[in-house]
Amino acid sequence: MVTEQNNSATKTRKSRDITQYLVLTGLIILLNFLSGFYFYRYDLTEDKRYTMAPATRRLLQNLPQPVHVDVYLAGEFPTGFKRLQAAVRETLEELRIYSSNFSYSFIDPSAGTDLKKRNQLYTNLALKGIQPTNLFAMEGDKKVEKLVFPGAIVTAAGKEEPVMLLKGNQAASPDERLNQSIEGLEFELASAIRKLASTNRKRIGLVDGHGELNNLEAADFITSLQKYYDVYRVDLNKVPSLQSLSALIVARPVRPFREVEKYKLDQFIMQGGKALFFLDAINVALDSIRPQGYFALPYNLNLDDLLFKYGVRVNANLVQDINSGQIPVVTGRYGNQPQTQLMNWRYFPLINTFSQHPLTRNLDAVYGKFLSTMDSVRVKSIRKTPLLFTSRYTKILAPPITVSLNEARVNIKPSLYNKGPQAVGYLLEGNFPSLFTNRPLPAGLPANTSPGVTTGKPTTIIVFSDGDLIRNEVNPKNNQPYELGYDRFMRTRFANKDLVMNAVEYLLDESGLINVRSKQITLRPLDRIRIKEERQRWQILNLVGPLILLVFFGIGKYYRRQRKYARL
Repeated sequence: MVTEQNNSATKTRKSRDITQYLVLTGLIILLNFLSGFYFYRYDLTEDKRYTMAPATRRLLQNLPQPVHVDVYLAGEFPTGFKRLQAAVRETLEELRIYSSNFSYSFIDPSAGTDLKKRNQLYTNLALKGIQPTNLFAMEGDKKVEKLVFPGAIVTAAGKEEPVMLLKGNQAASPDERLNQSIEGLEFELASAIRKLASTNRKRIGLVDGHGELNNLEAADFITSLQKYYDVYRVDLNKVPSLQSLSALIVARPVRPFREVEKYKLDQFIMQGGKALFFLDAINVALDSIRPQGYFALPYNLNLDDLLFKYGVRVNANLVQDINSGQIPVVTGRYGNQPQTQLMNWRYFPLINTFSQHPLTRNLDAVYGKFLSTMDSVRVKSIRKTPLLFTSRYTKILAPPITVSLNEARVNIKPSLYNKGPQAVGYLLEGNFPSLFTNRPLPAGLPANTSPGVTTGKPTTIIVFSDGDLIRNEVNPKNNQPYELGYDRFMRTRFANKDLVMNAVEYLLDESGLINVRSKQITLRPLDRIRIKEERQRWQILNLVGPLILLVFFGIGKYYRRQRKYARL
């Protein structure tokens, strides 16, 4: 009788287990079937490092043609670069998930055995804009140098766009710079894809007629813009309307604007037009300085009242900064040849302090020349964001100013440089009030011109108090322009080009992709001293700990089975 009851209980248990197994299997199959119709991902990281921005997702989901990315970061690297390599792979994989038209591959440019082909590949990458960097690592007891190309080439519809993956501020530590590069990966790749996939070329006008930068002085900037936008020279005296343009750029004028020209600028902004100003307040240039010095006076651009109405003022002064660039100064003669030496020139500040706005975040140092201070003015409908700052060791000179090259020789007295950080760039956003509210129309307009708009549509203006931010240097030997931001004396590239292109993109990017630059990944470095002191302890724990846990698990499972079957 007892045996029959035991057999019946065993059959009941077996039947229940089989039923539970079949139900569970069916649920798993059903969930897998339903998941084919719904896409979802969960990012459990605190800083959401694997979450793509909505603008990036929309871009990828609407790709009109296949996009392929070749990344030149394959191979063995030191620990820091392995982190960048892994982050690039993870970012590309996240991008691929959102589009079937997206693919990528990793290439090791140093893998080839043919030296001639390998050098040709190096040259081609450098010509395309992927600049190499030297890595030094220890392999055993040997110090090994390796040439690395930390970049990628994005290809779509037969066009290519280079992307530098190692960016960030060079003044930061190597770990911080790598982290800044990782933070910018999504934006750099998505921005390149957008540029290649975009078919809507917006129109940008370069204001002309006031001694602005000529085509040679603005060659690199204009060439960079023309890849993605239609760029025109615009004479405000000759064009009846500016409404066909998406943005206006005022690049270092030296002659005053007439009232009728200001009116056209004002009405363009009232209609929602975007504007970018690069203004010099003081008339001085390095080439104009003679041995006896140069007497610098303010420009009269006749734009002060317009900008003041919009909420900002460019002051008629010059900033000297201890944190500055260098110029060659004659220090003596050797025979008939003058001997020159690079010396700090405090009129050329190195700007390395930025706001955390997406436009300037993680930007490398920017090179300024003869810049002025700026003040913000209270305007209720305008939101003002300072973008660039000098260092805190500054001195402000009011006109009249005598500028002399001999100042580079003078020993610095830090106590005189006590004016603190000075804002030299402002972002203005909102509904701008018109300068011509309750004022008669300026002379020079057609007689049938109707009164203009006095309350503007929401728009954006960016103002910098340095016209040289946008000017590229020219090689005096062959009259060819250098890259924007390259200084021929120090032979260093600064981030002027990145700043200017970010500014234009912020003005014209309606998708909000530029905001991806605000992505922040917290750097959590290990305590190197504790690592050295506690290394052996943690190694033993990691080796022995799992074995102890396995033994306890086995003992526990043995006693559980013994109790279970003893009861039966």
